[in-house]
Amino acid sequence: MVAIINFVFFIAGALLSLLWWAIIISAVLSWLVAFDIINLRNPYLRQIADFLDRVTDPVLRPFRRIIPPLGGVDISPIIVLLIITGVRVYLLPALQHTLIGLVGGGYY
Repeated sequence: MVAIINFVFFIAGALLSLLWWAIIISAVLSWLVAFDIINLRNPYLRQIADFLDRVTDPVLRPFRRIIPPLGGVDISPIIVLLIITGVRVYLLPALQHTLIGLVGGGYY
């Protein structure tokens, strides 16, 4: 049972890490498009940008409703990145240790 709990938390941490990177890449890509360094007329780049928007927008949208842009800059990705990091570093390990303790796995 302990192995299953460890595996589930490994997958959850990996998914949060992938989301973290998707937000970073999406933000950098949006800056590059905004400063006209790259354009979205390239179909491959447009597909990548569309994919990243579809992955990150459901997570960022609630925060964009609450947090107004500061000077025209959207800071909601920064807030979401901090929350994801906090969940990955503090909440997941604490919950994992608690569940392992409940099933009697002791320390691993």
